[in-house]
Amino acid sequence: MSTPVLSVRDLVVEIPTRKGLLKPVDGVSFDIAAGEILGVVGESGAGKSMTGNAVIGLLDRPARIAAGEVRLLGDPIQNLKGEALRRQRGKRMGMIFQDPLTSLNPLLTVGEQLTETIREHLDVSKSEALNRAIAALEEVGIPAARQRIDSYPHEFSGGMRQRVVIALALCAEPELVIADEPTTALDVSVQAQIIALLKRLCRERGVAVMLVTHDMGVIAEAADRIAVMYAGRMAELGPVRDVITKPHHPYTAGLMASTPVASRGQKRLRQIPGAMPRLDALPDGCAFHPRCEKATDKCRAEPGPTLAADEGRAACWYPLTQTKEATA
Repeated sequence: MSTPVLSVRDLVVEIPTRKGLLKPVDGVSFDIAAGEILGVVGESGAGKSMTGNAVIGLLDRPARIAAGEVRLLGDPIQNLKGEALRRQRGKRMGMIFQDPLTSLNPLLTVGEQLTETIREHLDVSKSEALNRAIAALEEVGIPAARQRIDSYPHEFSGGMRQRVVIALALCAEPELVIADEPTTALDVSVQAQIIALLKRLCRERGVAVMLVTHDMGVIAEAADRIAVMYAGRMAELGPVRDVITKPHHPYTAGLMASTPVASRGQKRLRQIPGAMPRLDALPDGCAFHPRCEKATDKCRAEPGPTLAADEGRAACWYPLTQTKEATA
């Protein structure tokens, strides 16, 4: 079996506070293979973005990786700092942020930002970097790329800016891309274009993509596998079709039931009662039990089982769809 591009094992992120340690990410494990898109989904506060930031080394202090391992094609990267980490970002790992207007430098042209990134990580001349920058814009669907290369970010529409951000993330030919809510600020038609673009580039280049979103529709359209997070832990992990059609964890089932589907013809959407618990007020046992209709005394006393990176069942004592693995 080939080495996954990204391998995360038992990742724990801690934030020290005056009231004690908070754990926005607690024991998370998963793999992403070359050419695969892993969709990471959950409500706000589930730990999705924090996991992505920990992988790429963008945790804001005082947050820190307290335990676990992050490997990029077998190389441990969780302890890299300073120059060693900077060499990995851009060259081997790319990031697509939620708001392209704030992630692009408004004082530099799109071409200057692309060529600077290319020359920083690839041994090419200035003219070759310019040609690569134009090619990158053409690849992501920017019309008249040779003329638009000297434009500033504010001269592009929201959808075009997001395409520029994708080009910027991919221009140094990384092995891994973390896309943090890349379609949230876009209208539906542009969302579909960006998703199709990510899927195409992922397949053609063999890039591993960690797609962070709260939108199950985006996950269903773009991802190969789904990782559902709740209160910093992995709730469910499996192939996209399996998780969507037969969710095992009650939280996943709640997310699916609260997603509008035109073909259902429903008049009211179901909602999950309550809200995501605060990190400083996590309940004992399974963090989801106060919102779960099927919670038992065991759920209130013991956290759900921890999922291994290659398991597709739920971190639940009583999964909704019983399987041999889940009942073993």
